[in-house]
Amino acid sequence: MESNQKPTVIFITGAFVSHACWDEWVDYFESKGYNAIAPAWIYKDGTAKTLRDRQPNDKNLAALTLTELINHYATIVKNLPEKPIIIGHSLGGLITQILVNRNLASFGVAIHPVPPMGIIPYEFKFLRSTWKVLGLFSSLKKTYLMSFKDFQRAFVNGMPYEVQKMNYEKLAIPESKTAARGGLTSAAHVDFNKQHVPLLITSGSEDNLIPPHLINRNYKRYAKNGSIVEYREVLGRNHNILGQPTWKEDANAILNWLDRMEKYQKLDTSQILNRLL
Repeated sequence: MESNQKPTVIFITGAFVSHACWDEWVDYFESKGYNAIAPAWIYKDGTAKTLRDRQPNDKNLAALTLTELINHYATIVKNLPEKPIIIGHSLGGLITQILVNRNLASFGVAIHPVPPMGIIPYEFKFLRSTWKVLGLFSSLKKTYLMSFKDFQRAFVNGMPYEVQKMNYEKLAIPESKTAARGGLTSAAHVDFNKQHVPLLITSGSEDNLIPPHLINRNYKRYAKNGSIVEYREVLGRNHNILGQPTWKEDANAILNWLDRMEKYQKLDTSQILNRLL
């Protein structure tokens, strides 16, 4: 007899913001029968205010590397009773792609992901929004906290001022420049030729941090590996897609995709490809 038990969903947070960005998503996925968790980054398990009060002298967070962060989530995943569905946003989307590449997921969803190594981010919006956290001309011994002005432009553009302010107070936290720089190194490597489980990659038309053109180039690198990889650009979404009024619509789109993939999983590869073509 087949089990109706749904797999665990692990949500992976991106840079600059608290894992509280997933609170509503966790509750919503659990209401749909999933066991959902959103573990914090190493050294980020606290409220946004608590973490901001440590700025800029949180030495442990400042020294955090991308490799350590990826291994942190890999360990959580490996300790689960079965391979989970991994859903990540921004830098968490990159980590999702890496964990999918390591065969640690049952399905993967990368929401507005930071590009893996080898995809040169020449888009001006990306460079403008990230050059400060890369800290090329500043000390790696201190963390970086995005200013409200930068947060307005990079995360919550197009939203009412009061909502922008509320999101900043709730979510904005210091970041590790060391971890951010890791995105430019082999720590961010993905073998695009390696086959893997189904992967959904999404972008937002209004994203000023990781623009659609950059994400589409990320998606196209998978073109020849024979795996199921889908790409969707959603109109009206900024980088704060998890907290926009349309978040439930986007969550439902992912749930529908997962449902479709779970059904395809029961078919052989030729049947899957025929249905997708």
